[in-house]
Formats: sequence, structure tokens, C-alpha cells
Amino acid sequence: MKNKRFKTIIFGIGNEGREDDGLGWLFLDKVKKSLPDNFDIEYRYQLQVEDAEISRHYDRVIFIDAHIKKFDKGFIWKICPSKPSDAYTSHELNAETIMYFCQTIYNKTPQAYILGISGKSYELSIGLTDIASRNLENAIRFFENKILNLVNQ
Repeated sequence: MKNKRFKTIIFGIGNEGREDDGLGWLFLDKVKKSLPDNFDIEYRYQLQVEDAEISRHYDRVIFIDAHIKKFDKGFIWKICPSKPSDAYTSHELNAETIMYFCQTIYNKTPQAYILGISGKSYELSIGLTDIASRNLENAIRFFENKILNLVNQ
């Protein structure tokens, strides 16, 4: 029996005009040609409540974003739990809150993950720092070698 190919969406979050904040978008640029046909991608400056509606149509949701925190390998891969926000605005939301809205509004609970990539500088400038470039390549290698193989089993 053939395994189900899970429908997956990847949200690349960031802003290429703010140096390393563009990591999410650059990640999508580099992997989109190698993604199987059961993957879709979305570029976002920031997550908003509408992304919960989009997420409800998928089996898996992956959020790619830059992080100020330094991770040992230059990136972190972790499960994204469903969690309400205590923020006072719905203009900018975190991935956990998107999953919370997906669950509570649409009664859908896709598997959700965060791939956070360490950045260093977030000034108004185009281009990545050398450290962020290396971290991006490490994250892409991990994603292509480990995650793409696992999610399509």
C-alpha cells in the first residue's frame, strides 16, 4: 500500500530589506525548485490571522523565520504547538497563535513545525551577513536531507 503524501505548506517569513530578516524568503527561493508537488509556499512579511485559514487546508505547516538567538547548528527545528497569544494586536502573530486559530476557529490541527535560522544583523540593508548565509546553507541541507525525506514517507 502506498503511503499518503501529506499536503504541506511552507511559510517563509521575513523582509529582505532588513539584512538577515530575509532568511525565510531566501530559504524558499533556494528550496522551491526541489520541493515535491504536494508542497506549496507562501512569502510573508509577518503572519496574520488569515494564515490560519490557509493552514487549515494542509496536513503539515512549516514556518521558516530568522531568529536573533544563536543556535548550535545555526538553526533549530521544532514542533510548533498550538498556543494562544497574549498580544494586544492581530496585525502580527507568531506561528503558535496561527496554529491556535486554525484549531479553535476551523477545528483543524495540522502537524506544525518551526525552522528558525540564526541571524546577526537586522538593519535596513539588502543582503545577508556571512554568518546568516552559512546558517541558511546548513538549514537547507538539513531540510533537504532529513525533513523532505521524512515528510513524504
